[in-house]
Amino acid sequence: MFNPLDILRDPENLQPVLLSLQTAVAALICHLILGVALGYALSRKKLPLRVLLDGLVTLPLIFPPVATGFILLMILGQYGIVGKHLAAQGMDIVFSPAGVYIAAVISGLPLIVKPVQSAIENSAESLKEASFVLGKSELDTFVCIILPTIRRVIIAGLMLSVGRSFGEVGITLMLGGNISNRTETISLAIYNSVFEGNTEKALVLSGLLAVFSLLVFYGMNKLNGNRTTLQ
Repeated sequence: MFNPLDILRDPENLQPVLLSLQTAVAALICHLILGVALGYALSRKKLPLRVLLDGLVTLPLIFPPVATGFILLMILGQYGIVGKHLAAQGMDIVFSPAGVYIAAVISGLPLIVKPVQSAIENSAESLKEASFVLGKSELDTFVCIILPTIRRVIIAGLMLSVGRSFGEVGITLMLGGNISNRTETISLAIYNSVFEGNTEKALVLSGLLAVFSLLVFYGMNKLNGNRTTLQ
């Protein structure tokens, strides 16, 4: 019988775990900043090009991940619209850990933006208007009124968005390239192990993802339970 710890002690098997953790931290930071900012921006009905921005943010939820990754590859690749300028500065996005980070951020971004947008529109809008009437600036209103009001929504959204980053495959394949010991995440390592016939490694890594998913589920239930108690 195999020992799961022996599999995890192998540096080759540990690397995807470490990269996924690093990706999760990068996604958490970016989702916290971008997710809240975009959610607040989209809650403003008079925002210029609001429909276009909303569509771009929501696109990863409804568009096939591989197709999304291909579009990003065309944009960020060495000869892409943006990628060629980055390449001229010595910055390589595609087939690097940076590509994996970007894939995780984009795939999970709608899961934090849309709840924040909805929470502001449904519960914080009246408080925001009252704050403006009292002479508070938009920044003071956002920091002192809106953020405390929707903090539970933000935490729940971050749990879902970061959890999504652990399961991302399609966009990561395009931007990261699935390079062993460089851009191979836990999900890609499971995919590769199955095709290599290494079911033991796939089982152990799947178990790690299962534990993480259960922790997210527990955290979501805890938030809902606390909200019910407060109500």
